[in-house]
Amino acid sequence: MTQAADAARTVIMTVDDDPGVSRAVARDLRRRYGASYRIVRAESGESALDALRELKLRGDLVAVILADYRMPRMNGIEFLEQALDVYPGARRVLLTAYADTSAAIDAINVVDLDHYLLKPWDPPEEKLYPILDDLLEAWRCSDYRPVPSTKVVGHRWSARSSDVREFLARNQVPYRWYSSDEPEGGRLLAAAGEDGTRLPVVITPDGTPLVEPEAVDLAARVGLATTPEADFYDLVVIGGGPAGLGAVVYGASEGLRTVLVERSATGGQAGQSSRIENYLGFPDGVSGAQLTDRARRQATRFGAEILTAREVTGLEINGASRVVRFSDGSAVAAHSVILATGVSYRQLAAPGCEELHGCGVFYGSALTEATACQGHDVYIVGGANSAGQAAVYLARFAKSVTLLVRGPDLTASMSYYLIQQIERAPNISVRCGTVVEGAHGDGRLQQLTLRDTDSGRSELVDAQWLFVFIGAAPLTDWLDGTVLRDERGFILTGPDLTADGRPPADWELDRPPYHLETNVPGVFVAGDARAESAKRVASAVGEGAMAVMLVHRYLEQS
Repeated sequence: MTQAADAARTVIMTVDDDPGVSRAVARDLRRRYGASYRIVRAESGESALDALRELKLRGDLVAVILADYRMPRMNGIEFLEQALDVYPGARRVLLTAYADTSAAIDAINVVDLDHYLLKPWDPPEEKLYPILDDLLEAWRCSDYRPVPSTKVVGHRWSARSSDVREFLARNQVPYRWYSSDEPEGGRLLAAAGEDGTRLPVVITPDGTPLVEPEAVDLAARVGLATTPEADFYDLVVIGGGPAGLGAVVYGASEGLRTVLVERSATGGQAGQSSRIENYLGFPDGVSGAQLTDRARRQATRFGAEILTAREVTGLEINGASRVVRFSDGSAVAAHSVILATGVSYRQLAAPGCEELHGCGVFYGSALTEATACQGHDVYIVGGANSAGQAAVYLARFAKSVTLLVRGPDLTASMSYYLIQQIERAPNISVRCGTVVEGAHGDGRLQQLTLRDTDSGRSELVDAQWLFVFIGAAPLTDWLDGTVLRDERGFILTGPDLTADGRPPADWELDRPPYHLETNVPGVFVAGDARAESAKRVASAVGEGAMAVMLVHRYLEQS
């Protein structure tokens, strides 16, 4: 379906209980967007929900919903929360008076609000239209089709099923989940010729069943690029976290033939964050998924290639060429390389955790698994920002969230704004000086053994959910023998390579390594994989941009 055909049936909805305000909003919307979109007006949350359900039954699309905050019986936040169930892809805007801005900010965490507008919005050319233009563009670039066509049939407590769901979710591939022990799941398995012993089964948009698919096969089948279009580039960026995305945006925008290679999903650990609240330019916070989506679209708009589910296993130096080798034996070459491989969550060493991974024990999967935690007791291990963000987000669904912290308090490793949110949440408790000594269960997590580090006393608690955020290790083992690293595996660059005043061994150039350059000329590092990096989203993005500047300098002198 073309964009023009989409827009002909696409709706912008406005909801306000004040008839005068409702007519004024609709008038301004029709003046700007009436030629391309249907403007639907409602004067209560209840009538607006009825209208949305009718639109859904007719197969119409809804791009943007604007709702007034102060409405009787059902306020704007309550309405938008229910509207999410009908049109989850619609962009959501809250109309507020100045006195209600705190409520609007709270709505960001409740309904993932895209924007709030202060009344009055005159002149609309300055205060209304630019905001809606951006929201409509973002909606058009997203997958806003009402029914996902990819189907996943699996078992709730299957580690591989969990991995596939997280892969699809993090790559923003829409899918519908079917439990293998429910009737519709059984019908799909029968149609695929499977008896449920091998799960998950993924049914692609063209009807092809994939049984226990590997990530690279799954990526190719659901429309993600996995194969480079060329054999040689100006720049290969390895890793799609904030540093890698920053590098690929700046590289492509400055005319470099650029390809990004990511082994799982763009966004890295930051992409799994429910809310990043201290990133410059987003005073109301932004989810990791939103930030990642915008960065991906920005990079592709500048002409960069993004490859997903490609495992890099080696880096070779061949004269002026840097060759990046993949796990399947293929390779791609470039004048320069930026290593933005980031880090992976450390595994909890307690007995039982490895066996129950994906079956109640999860690493960085809070967003994917959150809705399944409804009404349950959840435990989180960790005391840094990632653990705090997960706790605040999961508290929206779980009956209780218990944060298990090895240290004496949260102040040493968690941002103050997160500590405040945790203290205000009535269903979040913090147990300091506590570690997990064991995980127990038959096919799924059922109990945890917790130990108090001060008294040494152990306690057995019932638990179905354990999310682990206990620091990270760099993904750099594949660089052994090529790029110098410190004793923990983090990559050494620039001044760290010349601490004794001499260049590293085998350095052949008459200049010292640039600030983010490794011991291999033309190979740079950005983000968390670099030794002594700041481990923050903003600094990673900045290093990605800085690395591209140094790539230019390197290419000019080569």
